[in-house]
Amino acid sequence: MTDAEWAVVRPLLPVPGWMRGRGGQPEAYCHRAILDAVRYLVDNGIKWRAMPTGFPPWDRVYAFFRRWRDHVLVREFHDRLRGRVRQESGRDAEPTAGVIDSQSVKADAVVGADSRGFDGGKLLNGRKRHVVVDTLGLLLGVMVTAADIGDRAAAKVLLERVTDAHHRLELVWADGGYTGSLVEHCLAALALVLAIVKRSDDMRGFVVLPKRWIVERLFAHLMRAAAWSVTSNDPPAAPRR
Repeated sequence: MTDAEWAVVRPLLPVPGWMRGRGGQPEAYCHRAILDAVRYLVDNGIKWRAMPTGFPPWDRVYAFFRRWRDHVLVREFHDRLRGRVRQESGRDAEPTAGVIDSQSVKADAVVGADSRGFDGGKLLNGRKRHVVVDTLGLLLGVMVTAADIGDRAAAKVLLERVTDAHHRLELVWADGGYTGSLVEHCLAALALVLAIVKRSDDMRGFVVLPKRWIVERLFAHLMRAAAWSVTSNDPPAAPRR
C-alpha cells in the first residue's frame, strides 16, 4: 500500500483484542506489512511458504490471516471499506439496491471433480461465482459453486445471506436467468423486489443494458486481473521492508 492508501485503511482496521482488554499480546509485526504480504500472495497466486523474505515470516502472515478469517474480521474490514467509499461518493453507507449475476469460470486441472461441474449453456467445465454488488459495483455478497448449479438455486441462498447482512436492501436487478418462482420467493420471504432486466428481441449485437452492466464490469475487472497476473512478464514490485 502507498502511504495515502494506508492512511485510509488504518483507522478502519478491526481493533485487536489486547487493545480492548480481552487478553492476548500485541502483534509482533506491523499490520501494514502483514496486509501487504496477504495482498502479494493473492495477487501473485503463490503458496504461503513461497512468501518473499522481505515480508514477515509466512507462518506469521498465515496465522494472522487465519485468525481474521475465523473471526469474520476479513468481512468486517471489507464492509467498513465499502461503507467509506459509498459515503465519499455521496451515498449512505448501507445500500438499498443491488445487482446479481453469475459467471462460470474454467477450473484448473488441480481442482477436484467434487467441486466442479459442467455448465451446459457456456459449454464449460469448472466453477461458477455468484455475486451481488451495490449500484457502485462494490461487492455485497459472493458464493462459489460448481458450474452446473443453476442461477436461481444459488441466488435463493445468496440473496438470503445478503439481506441478512444488509437490512436496508429492498431492490435487486437481475437478468432473465432469474425469472420464475425466485421472484415471488424474494418478495414473500425476503421482502425484496427482484427486478428482471431483459434483453428485447429486436436487439442485435452488444448492447449495454440498464443496471446489468454494473455487475458485468465487476466480472471484467476480475478477469482482467487474473489475465494480468498470468501473462505479465514484469517482475513483482519489491516488497516493503
